[in-house]
Amino acid sequence: MSRIGNNPVSIPSGVMVAVNNGEITVEGKLGKLVQSFSDVEIKVEENEVFVTRPSDSKDHRAKHGLYRSLVNNMIQGVSAGWTKQLELVGVGYRASNQGQKLDLALGFSHNIVIDVAPEVQVETVSEKGKNPIVKLTSFDKQLVGQVAAKIRAFRKPEPYKGKGIKFVGEIIRRKAGKSA
Repeated sequence: MSRIGNNPVSIPSGVMVAVNNGEITVEGKLGKLVQSFSDVEIKVEENEVFVTRPSDSKDHRAKHGLYRSLVNNMIQGVSAGWTKQLELVGVGYRASNQGQKLDLALGFSHNIVIDVAPEVQVETVSEKGKNPIVKLTSFDKQLVGQVAAKIRAFRKPEPYKGKGIKFVGEIIRRKAGKSA
């Protein structure tokens, strides 16, 4: 029995949810998201969204909690938004942005310039004596995570010195160096 799938998703004020022909549309102050679904039934009653499954087969049980979580993330995204923060750890690592272009200096012979999707707002914070931080904000949780993972993939944190791009609050498992 799905524990997550059985919980109803409450709809905050200012958010519109519509279900038709295997698609759910969520619209709020920050944007509009559309998600197709199958193998489950989604109903909107008053201020709550209910996800039910037709049988107890393994596939239906798996999708029950999945679609409930996706709907919950969509509703939270269009009402409050999602934010990911990346920290650049390393000597000479810098980040700057001009509009939707993110310019990263990560110790390579050249700077890396990324065109970020228009749905994601990019902000860079550089304070003296602290590591540069890249803030990504959007109403689409999947898109923010995908952009953050793409940026992190340029220089993943390494376990010996801890240099690289990491999420703020992420703990890097450190290894001991050579023993004499």
